[in-house]
Amino acid sequence: MSARKPIRKAVFPVAGLGTRFLPATKAIPKELLPIVDRPLIQYAVDEAREAGIEQMIFVTGRGKTAIVEHFDIAFELETTMSERGKDLGILEATRFTPGDIITVRQQVPLGLGHAIWCARAIVGDEPFAILLPDELMIGEPGCMKQMVVAYEEVGGNLISVLEVPREEVSSYGVIDPGEVRGALTEVRGLVEKPPASEAPSNKIVSGRYILQPEVMRTLEDQEKGAGGEIQLTDAMARMIGGQPFHAVTFAGRRFDCGSKTGFVEATLALALERDDMGEEVRAIANRLLG
Repeated sequence: MSARKPIRKAVFPVAGLGTRFLPATKAIPKELLPIVDRPLIQYAVDEAREAGIEQMIFVTGRGKTAIVEHFDIAFELETTMSERGKDLGILEATRFTPGDIITVRQQVPLGLGHAIWCARAIVGDEPFAILLPDELMIGEPGCMKQMVVAYEEVGGNLISVLEVPREEVSSYGVIDPGEVRGALTEVRGLVEKPPASEAPSNKIVSGRYILQPEVMRTLEDQEKGAGGEIQLTDAMARMIGGQPFHAVTFAGRRFDCGSKTGFVEATLALALERDDMGEEVRAIANRLLG
């Protein structure tokens, strides 16, 4: 086998309507809602950059152009800040090399698998990462960095997993585990939202993937699955056995920012850890609870 191709591209499915957060998301993409002072999409992009990924591919829909604006140069803002002697360092993470932010449109919301398939021409014949911005993963190093390190060892396809109490597995995709070696678990199968009594493990799929380009051919001719959508889980399940497939148990924390309570939890948890506001936020929390 030739040398393993590095992971240079990441796909971010950001075409969703964000209906759970209406009316906040009527005019603002859900991915731009901030956890304290950093939009959700920024956390995911920073995580990808930390892992050595250079090209960010946003699969967008109508009304989502503000996501791309966020990573553009804000000429008036920067000029005004410079004239007033303000530090522009805070904007550093939002700057990109021209050509490294690419958008494709998903015209019809046909599910995650379809969103990924929309990026096929840009992904080409390279392995690529997928990051779901709703899943906020906080760790040192980040989740995608942990996965890239594992990929360099075993190649093939990788998904990040977390262990949850068994009674919670019915809300998630769950792996059927094979051999376990440290943080790596061989994946023998994937089951979407199984009843707790039938779940093959308590390791749930958690919004980060490294996949070989063949998944695009698999998605190409795939029938619609659960909810009448083209499911990424179904496509991955069909590839098991044909290529190496492993799960990486993420050493870190996950916040489900697709739910309002998860969003509030993430905001509170990250605010409490910040040097510039942690003490004050703790005092506010104690006062509210008292």
